[in-house]
Amino acid sequence: MKIKNLIGYTFFAGIVVLILTGILHIDKPVSYKDQETAGFAKKIDKKPLGEFKTVEINGREYRQARGKIGTYGGEFCNSIIGEGPKTFNPWNSKDATSSQMADLMFDGLVSTDAYTGKVIPLMAKSVEIDKTGTIYTVTLRKGLKWSDGKPVTSKDVVFTWNTIVAGGYGNTSARDNALVDGKMPEATAIDELTVKFTTSKPFAPFLRQLSQSIAPKHILEPVVKRGKEAFNSFWGVTTAPKEFVTSGKFRLARYIPAQRVEFTRNPDYYMIDKQGQKLPYLDKYIFYIVGDINNQVLKFESGQLDVLSLSGSNVSRFKELEKHSDYKIYNLGPATGTMFLIFNLNTGKNDEGEYYVDPTKQLWFNDKNFRKAVSLVIDRKNAVLNILRGVGAPLYTAESLSSIFLNEELKDGEPRSIEKAKQLLRKSGFNWNEQGILLDKYGNTIEFGMSTNAGNTERESVGVMIKEDLEELGIKVNFKPIEFNVLVGKLTDSLDWEAVIMGLTGSPLEPHSGRNVWSSRGALHMFNQRKGEALKTGADLREWEQELDDVFEKGSTVIDFEQRKKYYDRYQEIVWEYNPVIYIYSNLRIIAVRKKFANIDPTPLGSALHNLEEIYVK
Repeated sequence: MKIKNLIGYTFFAGIVVLILTGILHIDKPVSYKDQETAGFAKKIDKKPLGEFKTVEINGREYRQARGKIGTYGGEFCNSIIGEGPKTFNPWNSKDATSSQMADLMFDGLVSTDAYTGKVIPLMAKSVEIDKTGTIYTVTLRKGLKWSDGKPVTSKDVVFTWNTIVAGGYGNTSARDNALVDGKMPEATAIDELTVKFTTSKPFAPFLRQLSQSIAPKHILEPVVKRGKEAFNSFWGVTTAPKEFVTSGKFRLARYIPAQRVEFTRNPDYYMIDKQGQKLPYLDKYIFYIVGDINNQVLKFESGQLDVLSLSGSNVSRFKELEKHSDYKIYNLGPATGTMFLIFNLNTGKNDEGEYYVDPTKQLWFNDKNFRKAVSLVIDRKNAVLNILRGVGAPLYTAESLSSIFLNEELKDGEPRSIEKAKQLLRKSGFNWNEQGILLDKYGNTIEFGMSTNAGNTERESVGVMIKEDLEELGIKVNFKPIEFNVLVGKLTDSLDWEAVIMGLTGSPLEPHSGRNVWSSRGALHMFNQRKGEALKTGADLREWEQELDDVFEKGSTVIDFEQRKKYYDRYQEIVWEYNPVIYIYSNLRIIAVRKKFANIDPTPLGSALHNLEEIYVK
């Protein structure tokens, strides 16, 4: 699937260092400073395929593919775990599944090269950045069309940024991450195909943020006028496929809840191969909705699926069978996402005047020593050995092990220590009764609920492990997996939860993509997701949360890589010290793909399907 910028992290159920001297054109890949190129070169072992060229045919400017010439026909079958997408509206998506579906149907102005990590054009033909680093001039390709035949113009781009994103419609992560000193970049139409973006000061992440999906103004403007509630429900999962007006490589053909999502090729997509044939080659792209990982594996083994991400427990067996199979296994290195445990630190009340979290438990969860003790007792190495079967590594930092911004001083964490954990708990007044049960200073037994998404057997295993680890401290954990969409609703809406094991997508190139997690006003500031007046006034914030706000604000405006990295080293130090998120481990990404497909060339950044439009059946 085409790499797009992670405008904001999403539940999974890159910086470009600009040399601002003159005008930067990205009709050729953006140049990196030497230190960043070296930093990412350590993470990948892939050679670029060359540049995407722009070819004009009959007045339309196409993006020419780089792969081998293929043939039309066939289908590719993928899978998703859980209950399926929550929406097909890319601007309202808050989970990775919904975003994955929407990204097939809607494109942005730029994308990320899956081989080099550089920003490259998509719907844009070129982007120019002026000497001040604050003005971006984007030129669209001639002849771009929406699926209803109407042209894609600068008005669509301006509407997307000035109305949908800036207005906070749908998921506000795109707005949160684009703010500079509290101000949104301003988009202005110069002519039908040219848009000028202006930022209040140089803003390092903005070039990648231009990957934001562009919306059809003629369809969505009337919806926006009806208000945010109407917008958020628009293009939901019950919408008839014929009602979608899209720009991407595939169009929605059918959605059967709890079974599958079917897409068909867009016959008028703006990509062509080297012979001028329109892409994609595949007739269909299908997602089967599987209940859990075990079912996913069974479907792959039966031939129903064409690609499978292998968990640690399956790698050895699949590798042994590979030599006599119809699939090939690829090792893509450390995953870009993260697995973690969080406690609900919210001290506020809901509209009914009830606390989101029991006040007694608030005291535990908000105790720095309590969270650190929990982190110290989690046996990460055991989790890697027994849950991942050694196919991974312990994780201690907020940046993934594949990130070029990883704080090297923190990456190895510290040894597991029950005794040190007990010392920290004693400092905060905790003690143990004769049965070894942990009590707070008021004599309350330490007991809380913990959830993860049902069907994800790996996370369920992590939950059982953490439950057992915490028993060594005399803590009772009531672990109960629940349906994914219900869990996301608790985390972002009702705030009715105590502890959760969750994962987020990540970017090894751009820490600012995670600002929606770390900003106190971010849409995924899960550990202290405030509502109402508390959110408006900034009440109930800790000093370290305010420092995180400051670090991300300043870090985004620094262009030099080494100077910018100092800010993101500091944010990792804050998370390490206060443990609002307790990281557990990082998987290795091992995938199996059927040999019947050509133009398959997985990369650490793009995984197996970064060039989906070029993949074909042999």
